[in-house]
Amino acid sequence: MALARTRRDRGVDYWPGFVDALSTLVLGIIFLLSVFVVVQFFLSQEVTGKDTALARLNAQIAQLTELLSMEKAGKANVEDSLAALRASLATAESERERFKGLYEGIGPGAAAAQGKVNTLTSELDSQKQISARALSQVELLNQQIAALRRQLSAIEEALQASEKKDKEAQARIADLGQRLNVALAQRVQELSKYRSEFFGKLRAILGARPDIRVVGDRFVFQSEILFDSGSAGLKPEGQAEVDKLAGALIDLEKQIPAEIAWVLRIDGHTDVRPIASSQFPSNWELSAARAISVVQYLIGRGVPARRLVAAGFGEFQPLDNDPTEEAFRRNRRIELKLTER
Repeated sequence: MALARTRRDRGVDYWPGFVDALSTLVLGIIFLLSVFVVVQFFLSQEVTGKDTALARLNAQIAQLTELLSMEKAGKANVEDSLAALRASLATAESERERFKGLYEGIGPGAAAAQGKVNTLTSELDSQKQISARALSQVELLNQQIAALRRQLSAIEEALQASEKKDKEAQARIADLGQRLNVALAQRVQELSKYRSEFFGKLRAILGARPDIRVVGDRFVFQSEILFDSGSAGLKPEGQAEVDKLAGALIDLEKQIPAEIAWVLRIDGHTDVRPIASSQFPSNWELSAARAISVVQYLIGRGVPARRLVAAGFGEFQPLDNDPTEEAFRRNRRIELKLTER
């Protein structure tokens, strides 16, 4: 309740307006992200279907191309056979005419020549029948090749239409992503402005102390404010600071709409020097125990447990890597971050 008294003393209540603006901003960002995810899902489904159809059309084109090559090869073979038959037919006709001439020249004594003429005539008729069948087969092959070409042309048109739709879908995705990025960038700028104002007000509540700093999007307490060396129990002056924080969180709980899932994360950090005591075998245990102590104290002051998270990082997230006492002191800290659950 120290926060409430402080606000009455100053006569200005910044919380309601700030929290409304922050809530509206968060809900807007969540809505934009939801729209982006839904649009991405449907566009991805459409693109996936287009890719499947495209692959199927490419396979059909390959099959038709292979059939066309086979038909062309068969046509070439038949045309070669037809050319050979025509040459043979011409030879046979020439022989028949020659024998006719001989027959007419030698008169009645040419019975053998007449038999030869009859044989050549029969062979000539047979060659004509074979030539007619070959021509019929060539015509059939030409019709089949024309049909294959029409089918191939239709598939190529369908493929081009599919590729055009795919490019249009990709263009829509890129445009939507660009617009969402612009909108999110604007929201992030607004959020940064509100966060700066919020941190300024919270610093005013906690007091302008050099051992309480704002680092990025979080408040940082040096461990010496809250705990004795090697201990996870809050000391009296540390409890006084956490009391101020508890009042601010209780007031915040009343202002933020219930549908916004926010939490205050309490992060414990140590320096790199190992502790290895009977109570805390490692810096992991010490950092986690200190974060839990702050959480338990806040719960005891009326802050809902569902709004609190405790985490221990040991010595593995240092702010300063120098092996000096000043660096060790900066790395021993408790960080507070207001975030989404």
